[in-house]
Amino acid sequence: MKKDITNKLETESVGKLLLNLALPAIIAQLVNMLYNIVDRIYIGHISGIGAAALTGVGVTFPIIMIITAFSSLIGMGGAPRAAIKMGEQRDDLAEEILGNCFTLLVGIAIILTIFFLTTGERLLMMFGASSETISYGLSYLNIYVAGTIFVMITLGLNSFISTQGFSKISMLTVVIGAVINIILDPILIFGFNMGVQGAAIATVISQAVSAIWVLRFMLGEKTKLKIHKKYLKLKKEAIIPVLMLGISPFIMNSTESLLNISLNASLQKYGGDIAVGAMTILSSLMQIMFLPLAGLTQGAQPIISYNYGAKNNERVKETFKLLIMSAMIFSLVLWTLMMIFPKVFVSLFTKDIELMNITVWAMRIYLGAGVVLGAQIACQQTFIAIGQAKISLFLALLRKIILLIPLIYILPIFFKDKVFAVFFAEPIADIIAVTVTVVVFAIQFKKLLLENR
Repeated sequence: MKKDITNKLETESVGKLLLNLALPAIIAQLVNMLYNIVDRIYIGHISGIGAAALTGVGVTFPIIMIITAFSSLIGMGGAPRAAIKMGEQRDDLAEEILGNCFTLLVGIAIILTIFFLTTGERLLMMFGASSETISYGLSYLNIYVAGTIFVMITLGLNSFISTQGFSKISMLTVVIGAVINIILDPILIFGFNMGVQGAAIATVISQAVSAIWVLRFMLGEKTKLKIHKKYLKLKKEAIIPVLMLGISPFIMNSTESLLNISLNASLQKYGGDIAVGAMTILSSLMQIMFLPLAGLTQGAQPIISYNYGAKNNERVKETFKLLIMSAMIFSLVLWTLMMIFPKVFVSLFTKDIELMNITVWAMRIYLGAGVVLGAQIACQQTFIAIGQAKISLFLALLRKIILLIPLIYILPIFFKDKVFAVFFAEPIADIIAVTVTVVVFAIQFKKLLLENR
């Protein structure tokens, strides 16, 4: 069984293999998308307080993204490194990476839990909450943060499942948690009249079940890489390369948090709670676009990483070609649907007419260049898959830190409609960032494969 997985990564038809690995990952991310936004959908429909509660929960998004960022730092930094070592036939080093990553995930979870429980209210006010929305945000955040360790274990270790080729097991990790969350949400929010607290409790319970599922698999007989006690002690030579490679996805996620803070603060200044509420919905719609793309790249990553380690460059190139073509087609189709039917997507989150109208207007601006994002994520994630930490880090910094966040503050100076200017920063940054990413990839990818002979 274990041998079959690695043999397939090396010998099976790339098209068939990518389909087999990516399809469960895409399904998992689609379900994960529901996992992430279902709370907001239900909260937005709470009678009488839906719009305010949705805005309050929306300002917790930067903290949730920071927690996700740390899981990406370890999981997405460690999993490609482990796959490369497997390609080099060094399974002992791959398991050492896994053990070190597990220790880091638990340690970081404890630190984050204590920090956010003690600073939550001050942070939410900084992130765009108002006196009308802070109570909803804090009620959700305090419960969610208590389950940080479950989030870290689930997201961090699931990367090690998918990188071995166990795409269906990785998919079930997400599906199990999402189904539980979707079932519990209406029961706790409406049945027990617990409101936003019910949504948070449902999320924590579902994450706990997913964490148990992941640990059971990683300690069982089917996995090729196991968590061993002898590898739990941190070693610099194992963990430094993981952190170097993981810094790119960490920045991608943590800067999403910083970006959300900048957007919420600027929109609160120029447009008030209604503009922040619109941004909460747009963030969810951006997830609808990004998460399936993440599933596609997650399916390609084991093939690229393993064959790069095995110096099978032709399979690396073939996999990338299929990846970028699929990513671009997907982003084109979804972007087209969102541009033609914006009200359909927005109505998932709110029936408030005022909030719906401003969100539909903002959506055409904010997601205006979303059609090109497939090319960027395919190129950037391929750099991660072949262990190119520095290049991937630069590309991660470019779109959000170098371009988007400064534009959020600069553009309102030149536009009479300040709210429009804030939303307009996104498509400008997207177009520049994608252009640079594709050019850098075209130059560097060929060079890296020549060096890998």
